[in-house]
Amino acid sequence: MEVINTTGKRKTSIARIYIKKGSGNIIINDNRDFKEYFPTPTLQYYVTQPFKVSNFDYSKYDIYANIQGGGVTGQSQALRLAIAKALTQINPELRPILKKEGLLTRDPRMVERKKYGRKKARKRFQFSKR
Repeated sequence: MEVINTTGKRKTSIARIYIKKGSGNIIINDNRDFKEYFPTPTLQYYVTQPFKVSNFDYSKYDIYANIQGGGVTGQSQALRLAIAKALTQINPELRPILKKEGLLTRDPRMVERKKYGRKKARKRFQFSKR
């Protein structure tokens, strides 16, 4: 098996991953383990969710990820999308399972831009009648 390369996006985060045969390591940004990079159990669950949903044994593969932009939640969900895409390349039979759970769909929600003449995107300044 050659190296499989996929990308995932969420908000302003971009995750590029490379999967190859190995010993089950998930390394982020060249030198950090994913449990160190994503310290909370919720974020770690996002990363491993495609494996748990599809009952895929990832102990035979090494995942190297480059993640940029956004915050930790967006980064973990971008990584989740990239891993789910890579699993469908490794085993196309997993696609219906991952699709049913919504793991192959890119979440289109983005932050709404601030409008001029307002405090934030929708918040207005306090109205004074007199």
